[in-house]
Amino acid sequence: MTDDDSYRPIDCGRHSELELAIMHRQWLRVAWHEDGGSHVEALLPRDLETREGVEYLLADNHDGTTHRIRLDRLDEFQPIEFN
Repeated sequence: MTDDDSYRPIDCGRHSELELAIMHRQWLRVAWHEDGGSHVEALLPRDLETREGVEYLLADNHDGTTHRIRLDRLDEFQPIEFN
C-alpha cells in the first residue's frame, strides 16, 4: 500500500450502524469511490471483514453480485425502506 492508499478507520458510530444493518438484514443505499470512479447502489450488507489491517464491507446487490468495499472508501450509506 502506498502512503496515499493508507487505510483510515471509520467512525465507531458509523461502524456500529453497518453492524446493525447486517444483523437486521437492512438494505442500504451505499455511495463509495474506488479506482477513480464513484458508485451508488442498493446493497444488502452481509458481513464486515478485516484483511491486513484494512476493514471491508461485504454486500450483495439485487442481482446477487457481491461487492467488497473498503470502509474508508464509503462516502455515505443510509437505510432503504421497501414498500
